[in-house]
Parts: sequence; structure tokens; C-alpha cells
Amino acid sequence: MRTSAFAPKRRGLITDSAFERLYVVRGHSVVRVAGRELGSQHRDALYAVFRLGHESETRKDDESPVGYTRHLKVDTTWRELLKVMGLTQHVNNIAALHFTFEDIKKVVVTVYEGDETRLLEQYRQGKLPKTKGKMGNLLNDVEWDGLGLDDCVRVYYGDWTATMVMSAKLVSLNADVQFALSSDYAKSFWPYIDSLHRHNWVDEDRLAELVGRDLWNETENANTRRDFRSKCRKAFEDMVRAGGLRSWKVDVRGDGRKKTHRYSYDHALNEQPELPLLDQKSA
Repeated sequence: MRTSAFAPKRRGLITDSAFERLYVVRGHSVVRVAGRELGSQHRDALYAVFRLGHESETRKDDESPVGYTRHLKVDTTWRELLKVMGLTQHVNNIAALHFTFEDIKKVVVTVYEGDETRLLEQYRQGKLPKTKGKMGNLLNDVEWDGLGLDDCVRVYYGDWTATMVMSAKLVSLNADVQFALSSDYAKSFWPYIDSLHRHNWVDEDRLAELVGRDLWNETENANTRRDFRSKCRKAFEDMVRAGGLRSWKVDVRGDGRKKTHRYSYDHALNEQPELPLLDQKSA
């Protein structure tokens, strides 16, 4: 059940509308993603939207009890979005980003707040968790004037979306590092590491959770664990190359087939978040 909200890959994603996945935020909540599987490109697109300045806008909504809803609006262009994501400013990438937004719109995110152990137990029993929660789409609406590089794009999302994504540590605080990463595993690990500047180590079981794996279940064996650890090493090297970490090392803990790895690291960045989110208003 403990799986990442974003798969560490860009291809071969599950597009079945019956798909669902749980992301556990320890000591905080359980996040359920339903509608299709999301990958690294979806995380990057969301991060690009959140990274840009926004303004608050009230829009008429006949389905709302008060007749309107409040959204956060990002006014940008396809060129600016591609630039923020570190992608080549080419019309082919506009088409890819267009379909990425379409994928995101198919997903419903439900957040159940409370102790994750109790929430997971209720969920496995087929019960609806009796706790505080919220449900919504990651993006409300995406509008554009055309599909040229300098055509205007308007993206609307709710303030709860940004709060949920940040509190669940699903996106990085630092744009330069996030988009400089080439490893999909690094893109899954870095937001968690980046959000915990007072920490300097992480166990491999937690890293496995972030990419949707349980290293000790029946589907894993010595070969798959060896492959996972190889991907972890490459991910940490990628985080150093991208400027997020100064250095890292791995220590083996325990004995026998159940020995585990702990990854220690030194942050290369200060603690000042770069992501503007809810406290910044566009002119």
C-alpha cells in the first residue's frame, strides 16, 4: 500500500481509469491518487506551475454553495513553462506538455489526515476513513490562446493543492536542482530530502517507499534489491552533480540477508525556500 504518488519513470505508465495509489506521509496523512498513474513529467509540470508567480481570482461557480470559488491563477506562456522546466523551447515540447496537463486533469487526489497506521488499517478493511480530509483535482483548469511558443497560457488551481503537495513533500523547494536532475529516482528522492534540511540521512526503506517499492515483500529478491541500490547510488550522484548535495555515503546496517543501507549526505543549499507558492502575488 505504501507507494509513491509519482512513479519514477516517464514511459510505461498505467493509464487505466481504475488505477489508484496511496502515498503515506508519516505522522501527517495518507494521500490517495486515483484516475491514472503519474510520472516524473507530471511532477515537473506541476512544479513549473507552482514555481511561477500567481494571483488570486474569484470565479463564478453555480455548483458552489456560495456561487463562486477561489482559485490561484498563473498567467504565462508555453515558452516560459518550457524554460522553467529546462526543456528545449520547441513546438514539439508544447504538444507533450499539453498532453501532460491533460493527464493531470484526469487524476483525483484525496487526502485523509491523521495517523497513517490507523488510516491504512481502515483502508485495507474496505472502510472509508472517518477523519478530516479533502478531495480535488491537482489542476482546476488550463486555458491557452494558441499552441505557439509565445501564446498565453492560464493555469488555475486551488490553494489546497499547493498546500497538500508541499506538505506531502511531493515537489522540491529548489527549481534549479529539481530540473537539473536527470535520474527519475533522484527526482523522486530529492523533494523529500530538500524539504528536510535538518536531516542528514535516510534509510533505504524510506527511499523505497518514495518510488513505490517494498524491498522485503514477495516480489523482491537479491537481484531486484541490488538493482534498486544501484539506482539509489546513481540518484545520489545525480543530486551532487545538480548541486543539491555536497557529498554522500552509504553505510550497511545489520547482518545476513536482512541487512539494510542508510544513506548519509551533506546539503549544499541554504534553508531558504525558493518556491513562492501562496505568499507571492503577481503584479
